[in-house]
Amino acid sequence: MDAVASKTPLTEAEQKAKHGLDKLSKRLRHAVGDAINDFGMIEQGDRIMVCMSGGKDSYTMLDILLGLQKSAPIDFEIIAVNLDQKQPDFPEQVLPDYLSALGVEYRIIEEDTYSIVKRVITEGKTTCGLCSRLRRGILYRVADELGCTKIALGHHRDDILETLFLNMFHGGRLKAMPPKLVSDDGRHMVIRPLAYCREKDIERYAALRAFPIIPCNLCGSQPNLQREVVGQMLKDWDKRFPGRLETMFRSLQNIVPSHLADPKRFDFKGLATQDAPFEDGDTAFDAIELPAQSPDHPFAAISILDSRDRTGGCH
Repeated sequence: MDAVASKTPLTEAEQKAKHGLDKLSKRLRHAVGDAINDFGMIEQGDRIMVCMSGGKDSYTMLDILLGLQKSAPIDFEIIAVNLDQKQPDFPEQVLPDYLSALGVEYRIIEEDTYSIVKRVITEGKTTCGLCSRLRRGILYRVADELGCTKIALGHHRDDILETLFLNMFHGGRLKAMPPKLVSDDGRHMVIRPLAYCREKDIERYAALRAFPIIPCNLCGSQPNLQREVVGQMLKDWDKRFPGRLETMFRSLQNIVPSHLADPKRFDFKGLATQDAPFEDGDTAFDAIELPAQSPDHPFAAISILDSRDRTGGCH
């Protein structure tokens, strides 16, 4: 008998699952790498605090960053941080066991924000606002204590689009969630490495990697959150009109202030005619080139604007 036993060959189903995981992992790594490069998220010598909630997004973020750390042309440190908010029945050992097995440096911070939120917020009201403010303040403090130069959060592309619509619908602002920002006090840099990643890819990746997901009993008990409503709207659009979310996200990277209506962002009062072509002058009136759509597509009825539309003669 050979000294080295031959490995049992993978079944067809196992081979298919492995191929799917490899392909998905490559896609997510590229998306995270592109976001890091586009926004200058990570620099030589950074010490990055990766915030771990126990959800699919933070597990995926840590997993991808650890992989990139091994192949990146620069050196940076990673420390995983979980804030134990003392929610009832929170499985305290899940994250320590997982992180210890990985061999990654980590800290578990215990702060009873759950009791504060339940005491302050009236039953039935949304808890997210206060919860996020308390959590953010604690994480900023911990980042200072640990000497971290960057704070990595697990928000993905769909979270960014949800925030855009929430601000439009309820705040009257054209504002989303940036991939990189400086905190209000100017002392902390927050990055979102999953900014280019689709939620459905993260969900599938987390399932294939069998991450030990921890549900949030605080916000998870609020089924009528406006974010959930908007999230369901986006999922419906993505299912019915493939590619729409990708196009909407690209619009966040192709902003034309002269064709919006904010006089603080564009000098409309000082606008004057000139004897030379004006960039983006009247292109807002050009027909949008749309891919072939089915008759029931909501954009199918849009026709090319004629000259009367361009001169304002027809509305």
